[in-house]
Amino acid sequence: MGLIEVNGIRVFAFHGCLPEEERIGGHYRVDVSAQGDFSGGEQSDELADTVDYGRVTAIVLEQMAERSRLIEHVARRIAESLKREWASARFVVRVVKERPPMNGDVAEAAYVAEA
Repeated sequence: MGLIEVNGIRVFAFHGCLPEEERIGGHYRVDVSAQGDFSGGEQSDELADTVDYGRVTAIVLEQMAERSRLIEHVARRIAESLKREWASARFVVRVVKERPPMNGDVAEAAYVAEA
């Protein structure tokens, strides 16, 4: 069993419930963990036998470009898209909204989805 992590994918996106968030946008970070049997890649040294970090990042960017009101929703879409690409792996996706607009000094809000 192996673990692949692609952490700190930085994205500017327009998620949120407030009209201002749709217009102004905000900064997000996405972390992805993939757990599975990656022994094929360990032995073959071939990208086709493992989870491709570049493709993971592309999927995250594609899903983050589609507006959602909730980070829970976009995190679920990312996790499900990754699972469709690599069905044998288990994915954990963490979406972090930096400096969410709310009363108070909040550094970030995050949600974790699994697929």
